[in-house]
Amino acid sequence: MLYNAYELQRAMMSSAAAWASVGAELLTNPSLPFGYSGLGPIMASALDVFAHAASPRGKPAFDIETVTVDGKVQPITESIVLHKPFGNLLRFDHPGLAPDAPKLLIVAPMSGHYATLLRGTVARMAESAQVYITDWADAKLVPMSAGRFDLDDYIDYVVSFLEHIGPGTHVLAVCQPSVPAYAATAIMGAKEHPCRPATLTMMGGPIDTREAPTSVNDVAMQQPLAWFEQNVIATVPMTYPGGGRRVYPGFLQLAGFMAMNLGSHMMSHYGMFKHMVEGDGDSAAATKAFYDEYRAVCDMTADFYLQTVEHVFQKHSLPKGEFVHRGERIDLSGIRDTALLAIEGEKDDISGIGQTRAALHLASHLPEKRKKYFLAAEVGHYGIFNGSKWRTRIAPVLEDWIAQHQRKTLKVVA
Repeated sequence: MLYNAYELQRAMMSSAAAWASVGAELLTNPSLPFGYSGLGPIMASALDVFAHAASPRGKPAFDIETVTVDGKVQPITESIVLHKPFGNLLRFDHPGLAPDAPKLLIVAPMSGHYATLLRGTVARMAESAQVYITDWADAKLVPMSAGRFDLDDYIDYVVSFLEHIGPGTHVLAVCQPSVPAYAATAIMGAKEHPCRPATLTMMGGPIDTREAPTSVNDVAMQQPLAWFEQNVIATVPMTYPGGGRRVYPGFLQLAGFMAMNLGSHMMSHYGMFKHMVEGDGDSAAATKAFYDEYRAVCDMTADFYLQTVEHVFQKHSLPKGEFVHRGERIDLSGIRDTALLAIEGEKDDISGIGQTRAALHLASHLPEKRKKYFLAAEVGHYGIFNGSKWRTRIAPVLEDWIAQHQRKTLKVVA
């Protein structure tokens, strides 16, 4: 019933948004006198803001066409290099890359948003590296015939992607995938897998949520797992390819994120309204672009969501040494030569300070010289991987860390 009720509400809001858009165009039509009155632009702006807020969103495109390297514009080529039912492996490269340019796998979150939320991350790192990214599928679009997808499968996907890319690959896990990427690194390290990561960078990841718990962590701890299964898990309607699949709907995740900072979101839309009234189209467009991405959400499988709540936020299985993959306990001491970089934001209200840094202490058999911690001052959760502070202050730290261990990797191979 939950999903069907949402679909009904979405259809009604979509219709209302369409009419609001028509009204806004009429009120700003230069051939109509009402558009020249003081009230016309105000009403048109209000309708336009409503239309934008209420319109449905599909999966955005990366749309990274070029990057500028040393003052020269380079065309970016985007390609699917490996297809799997629950996610593709994408590659971004350009002809200006050096023959020995590092290979970087960005593990995107499976947390309600598409991988395109990391568009700025990809664009910045594509300047100096051959970038790969996990492009997770919307669970409601994956047929039931594809089977289930849980936390074990997520880890297996990371391993298979690394095997496809090859030895010497560097990994960047942004937020939630820090846990499965860390687990995959430990599993591969213990087996001395030739394709284990050269470096693993974790940014704003919930490795140990007992450190500086945030409101997100509190919500996960306040209710038993059965409550989540009964109240936030829904069945995909049969109108979708994944009809019948049990999922945690993306629209619930979005509602939760919006509620956390409702005041700031309202002020952002009010600011967009004022920019439109004043004729400042560029500022209004920037706000629209952000919300086009932010409000584009997708579903995740119930198995993956519930296991993440249970093992990451409730039981803290990984830091306690109790995390099991395919029936075998994950031994974090298996990480012996993958260099680890933990990055946190000083103002992160989703992953508190210390939650990601815990990964460095847990890798007990890794030499200290292969561990690094960086706290980004005055940076919130999304600022860690997007925006000017990411581009100018955080990405250089990551590039330097990769370069240090890229040289060592090449020497070993030689």
